[in-house]
Amino acid sequence: MLVVMQSHATEEQIREVCKRIESLGLKAHPMPGSLRTAIGITGNKGAIDLGILESLPGVVECIPVSKPYKLVSRDTKQEDTILRIPTPSGDVIVGGDKIALVAGPCAVETEEQCLAIAGRLKKSGVRLFRGGAYKPRTSPYSFQGLGDEGLKILSKVREKYGFGIVTEAIDNESLDLVEEYADVIQIGARNMQNFSLLKRAGRAKKPVLLKRGMSATLDEFLMAAEYVLSEGNYNVMLCERGVRTFSDFSRNTLDLAVVPAVKKRSHLPIFVDPSHGTGKRHKVLPLSRAAVAVGADGLLIEVHHEPDKALSDGMQSLLPEEFIALADEMRQIAAVLHRTIN
Repeated sequence: MLVVMQSHATEEQIREVCKRIESLGLKAHPMPGSLRTAIGITGNKGAIDLGILESLPGVVECIPVSKPYKLVSRDTKQEDTILRIPTPSGDVIVGGDKIALVAGPCAVETEEQCLAIAGRLKKSGVRLFRGGAYKPRTSPYSFQGLGDEGLKILSKVREKYGFGIVTEAIDNESLDLVEEYADVIQIGARNMQNFSLLKRAGRAKKPVLLKRGMSATLDEFLMAAEYVLSEGNYNVMLCERGVRTFSDFSRNTLDLAVVPAVKKRSHLPIFVDPSHGTGKRHKVLPLSRAAVAVGADGLLIEVHHEPDKALSDGMQSLLPEEFIALADEMRQIAAVLHRTIN
């Protein structure tokens, strides 16, 4: 259910509607727009007496939302969600006419490694640095990340170069620390349906970057995002990172068609991860360009200064010089679409 407020509704009227919704044992989710505020309602297992809400001052109408995902749906919010991610070097804007770039190594290996990569990436103009401190791997014998020590290294990157930090939480315990150290909390593909973790992310005070599961349908992907929003965190970014198919020439199949599909169904911004989507360095370049062309609001790209020595995913990591050249190419493509990369 969606309560649409008048364009001139006051903050007090909006608060009163929220109180009335909550008095019915439901949850209210106010979503301000440029013209008016809409209030999403969740928690209703049966019919709601619309007259109770439509009679309140400032209310225009109540609209049923047919989608199973209420808060992420375009039915609830027709305008695109535009996020501002605070970083030491200023806010990074995601969505609208702005495209965000996130770059860095798959895994935090050493302080020297991260600082070396960050120093080179600074020349590209990118302002968000990625690096995994916790690494959920297919094999228990693969490098699992440095854990807490990795977060401390990322904080040094942030302090020295002014990057915003994007890193993954793999469980509720690690999310507590990631929220403390990072600027964006990443939920990986393997945890897309870890509902306990999604709920905890929904109570976090930092933006969430949610990756699509490797076999998830679009509806399942959006329902996972709904878990986060339903707990009160509306700063959610989706990320396509490839799905499992019969293809044997790439690590995954990068589903670029999901970008316009998401934009039709949801107001949330969507990133593309061409590194995990392909698994091969030479394929990352053309698919990064294609992601910008198809309308992605951000890209997540792995970069390593010594990919042959990387402890994870070296084959899909660009050299810093390759990324710098790619970033310039993507800016040219974005300009054709009247967008800018920040």
